[in-house]
Amino acid sequence: MATSKDTIWEKFLSPVVRSFIDEEGLRRYADSIDWEQESDRWRQSDVIMPLYYTEQNFHGINGGYLNSSAAVSYDPITQYVLLPNENVVRQALIDAVKVKPTRVLDLGCGTGSTTLMLKQAFPQAEVWGLDLSPYMLVRAADKARKADLDIHWQHGNAETTKFPQGNFELVTASLLFHETPRVICQAILRESFRLLVPGGQILILDGNQKTLRQLSWLNDIFEEPYIREYADDNLDARLGAAGFKAVRSENVWWINQVTSGIKPIPVVNGNMQDYARHTPTPINTTIDNNDLEDFGSPVFGLVR
Repeated sequence: MATSKDTIWEKFLSPVVRSFIDEEGLRRYADSIDWEQESDRWRQSDVIMPLYYTEQNFHGINGGYLNSSAAVSYDPITQYVLLPNENVVRQALIDAVKVKPTRVLDLGCGTGSTTLMLKQAFPQAEVWGLDLSPYMLVRAADKARKADLDIHWQHGNAETTKFPQGNFELVTASLLFHETPRVICQAILRESFRLLVPGGQILILDGNQKTLRQLSWLNDIFEEPYIREYADDNLDARLGAAGFKAVRSENVWWINQVTSGIKPIPVVNGNMQDYARHTPTPINTTIDNNDLEDFGSPVFGLVR
């Protein structure tokens, strides 16, 4: 990991975490893959890389997630920093699923840790993982292959996925929203609403916003450029603004939260329609705080 040297993470926490990590094993794994060749398999030339993603060093890693170092180091570090236990925290999202999905989309899937758990929980479902980093998709696909799980991986942007409208019963996002500007979060929620069938569910696993507001020092540790903006926001309100109903957030060991919302089933003449046969109506794509252009967002041209 190439990080800046003056962060709290690099000065104090990184040496502790590294003492539990097999760095030699990670180097062997990194050297076993031709990352440029493999990432080209996933890279889509029509995917617009937004400035909020390309010009930030997430977790203090130079180049953010657009390099193989991030793909190799993400999992071994996350298992120690996602307290109290990474599998327990991610399982909280799985346990919150209230629908019986046949098609699932995991936005910002990264190395696919939650995506794999979704496929294991719903083996008959068609599961997709989407991420902006082709390097992370190389790692995700390798993990799925070793676990013998049939998962579809897609290079793409969560703001404008290019999937058909009403294509999924379940849309999820794990540890994504604290890494995106507030206005982009709203754009992702609008896209999620479009992608879901009526009656479909969205689930977001991320840091507990109330806790993060109380622990401002924690926001300095991992050099997350948008985490203070996320902490000061309210995901429940944002889901409501995007059109979701039955919105609620549940604490996950105080440090994290799972937020759930349902896309309403239209009522016609007093009767709820069968959403499996319903063609979703167009939604208002107006974004509050319409400054997407400042972040190089690919959906800016769609909302002007």
